[in-house]
Amino acid sequence: MATYQSPDERGYYGKFGGAFIPEMLYPNVEELRTRYLEIMHEASFQKEFQGLLKDYVGRPSPLYLAKRLSAKYNTEIFLKREDLNHTGAHKINNTIGQILLAQRLGKRRIIAETGAGQHGVATATVCALKGIECIVYMGEKDIERQAPNVARMKMLGAKVVPATSGSKTLKDATNEAIRDWINNPVDTHYIIGSVVGPHPYPDMVARFQSVISEEIRQQLKEKTGSELPTHVIACVGGGSNAAGTFYHFLDEGEVELIAVEAAGHGVHSGHSAATTQLGKPGVLHGSRSYVMQTEDGQVVEPHSISAGLDYPGIGPLHAHLFDSGRGTFLSATDDEAVAAAFQLTRLEGIIPALESAHALVALDQLELNEKDTVVLCLSGRGDKDMATYMKAMEEQTF
Repeated sequence: MATYQSPDERGYYGKFGGAFIPEMLYPNVEELRTRYLEIMHEASFQKEFQGLLKDYVGRPSPLYLAKRLSAKYNTEIFLKREDLNHTGAHKINNTIGQILLAQRLGKRRIIAETGAGQHGVATATVCALKGIECIVYMGEKDIERQAPNVARMKMLGAKVVPATSGSKTLKDATNEAIRDWINNPVDTHYIIGSVVGPHPYPDMVARFQSVISEEIRQQLKEKTGSELPTHVIACVGGGSNAAGTFYHFLDEGEVELIAVEAAGHGVHSGHSAATTQLGKPGVLHGSRSYVMQTEDGQVVEPHSISAGLDYPGIGPLHAHLFDSGRGTFLSATDDEAVAAAFQLTRLEGIIPALESAHALVALDQLELNEKDTVVLCLSGRGDKDMATYMKAMEEQTF
């Protein structure tokens, strides 16, 4: 039976999920589906996974009481510092889990897709760690706007392959990675970076990222005496950091789950990635979810200043949270996200990734008071976005 945390045996969260795949991929996906839980629960797997999270990634990541930010909003705001992980984002939690899984399945070649480059860097990192061949597909447009991450991937030994079709962003990189997997079904494992794709990927990635909310509960109890905040906030593209941040609060009805999508130039501007506002149920990259699409089912090209949120769909877990009313979905424009990034930087001395800056915009949209306890996932650091921030400083008065 499906719960908010786990899909049913067919991979559905409510009406969303499943595995819509070409016949050529059936053996790969079926092998994963039948073995991922068994492997993840093995004592040797958990020992190696937990050891690497601690000694290689640097977990637990701090839960930081942002005092000046809290004073501004007259509430208590804790930041879950995923930006302090090795490689600079939450993505490493999942790639370590999946590389260990791939090894146990006997795979000798790894492929991945990336938008902002953080998942690509995290995949290249674990492939270097384990001495496994790595190919990362990345939209040509994203290669230009995330040059530092492209350089990091290449330095780590990965081959970065540009996706030159469509909008030349994350959706197109995912298409290319799926095409590669169809052509190399036996020796290749596809490390999907978000809670998207055919079952079991959404569940598998959520489980690897659930370490975020597991730590939040423990850390919050130490700091406040209670494991439960009033609000948990995270940005959502496909939704891996949000899934991990929400996971251990999904069945705690008194905790408000706030997901923030990218509104681009405005939700109805024609240049947006606010999937829950603009999308309707459909199939994208192997699962049924909300998808931004035309009347005849063609995918609408998304837009966001943030390469990691520039995706025309959303993970099926999040579609279910939206559809059922368990989650509240807000949106933030490009300009709002940039302003929020500068505000956090000036108040707390922390430069966030543009993705994470979208989550910060929720603080202006919620009615918070001094009795609330807010936990916000700072999913990544802003080194990769310095060119965008520098441009904002040139053009405006930040």
